[in-house]
Amino acid sequence: MKLVVKEIINGDTAVSTDDGDIVFQKINQAFQENQIVELDFQGIYIMTTAFLNAAIGQLYSLYTSEQLNTMLKLVNVADDDRVLFKKVVERAKEFFLNKKGFENSANHAMYGC
Repeated sequence: MKLVVKEIINGDTAVSTDDGDIVFQKINQAFQENQIVELDFQGIYIMTTAFLNAAIGQLYSLYTSEQLNTMLKLVNVADDDRVLFKKVVERAKEFFLNKKGFENSANHAMYGC
């Protein structure tokens, strides 16, 4: 299944977590139907890690890296945006591997407890 980000979010800027959530839901729905997803970023000119965390990062809460490497293909990603993808994927893997530890660290940093 081919999903075109620009069509899903009705625009060429992938910046909001709300838009990322919509993309995540489309990807997850396709995965639930055992479909391989080609996620096409053609025509996306601005992208943020907030969008990518919502669209891609939260997939790591449901699927392994191996599953995602098999089921999700990213196409037409601008060279500048590849760095953002790498950061999001690394953070998501770390977070979901040790979610409790991250929550404890965040609580300690924010509230001193």
